[in-house]
Amino acid sequence: MSKLSVVLPAYNEEQILAKTCRTLKEILSFSEIEYELVFVDDGSSDKTWNVIEKVSKEDRNISGIHFSRNFGKEAAIIAGLAQASGDAVAVMDCDLQHPPETLVKMFLLWRQGFEVIEGVKKSRGKESRIHGKSAGFFYRIMSGTTGFDMKNASDFKLLDRKAVESVLSMPERNMFFRAASSWVGFKSTSVPFEVQEREAGETKWSTRALIGYAFRNIVSFTTIPLQFVTAGAGACFLCSLILLIYSLIRYFSGHAVEGYTTLLIVILFIGSAVMLSLGIIGYYIARIYEEVKHRPRYIVSKIIHGGTISEETNFKDV
Repeated sequence: MSKLSVVLPAYNEEQILAKTCRTLKEILSFSEIEYELVFVDDGSSDKTWNVIEKVSKEDRNISGIHFSRNFGKEAAIIAGLAQASGDAVAVMDCDLQHPPETLVKMFLLWRQGFEVIEGVKKSRGKESRIHGKSAGFFYRIMSGTTGFDMKNASDFKLLDRKAVESVLSMPERNMFFRAASSWVGFKSTSVPFEVQEREAGETKWSTRALIGYAFRNIVSFTTIPLQFVTAGAGACFLCSLILLIYSLIRYFSGHAVEGYTTLLIVILFIGSAVMLSLGIIGYYIARIYEEVKHRPRYIVSKIIHGGTISEETNFKDV
């Protein structure tokens, strides 16, 4: 019988984690799907790990990974994929905003031969207009650079074991899972779902965190910002050329351009463009520096499996 592993990254989710566990167990057991739940505690500051220990001791099909500190959601997903043992592996949020019932539809599609089943949002749920517009801009960039439609993409998806191994074989430390899982290819399809309201706890994504998340993933997966640098350099050259021609025409017609206003505007414009370009290039250099240091993606301080806790520290750079 084929087994489904469900990876659930968790950060300060003590209020909802037990209910998430009960809900998944009921739905998967009712559908007669052999399951494994893999919770990844991303350095929570509340009692999330205590809850994971409790549910794992009650059900041997539940395991947990505890990070030494907060390494981010992408690292938590990769850790969960590496720990999962199922023939198919699903990734979903721990707060039940991804409807668990959709897992059954995904699993049935996997049985039909599909190897990557994407959860596609019908809508973005209740979020601010600024957040929605910003997310739309980000995913338009990602769609244009990857060649995949990521307008309503999410981390909610199911991967065949072959796809999981392909994602884990990618060596970069700064991985964007949503794009990487599409990039690996394989026979794919999608399942639409409605984003549910969070039942407990608070969202961990502030506007600042979302902007940082978007910029990191754009840089880690595409060179579009560097192309903007090239385009900006071309625009500065064109403006300078036009201004030069204009000044020469005025000079030979006996009406030389007077004063420093135009000169100052040009200097400020070019200087700003240069500084912005250096900032973008510097960010790419910083990411390269992070990659060549070969630091692990995450550090595991504890693992619980079948109710047994292992406290041996593991350094993971897979």
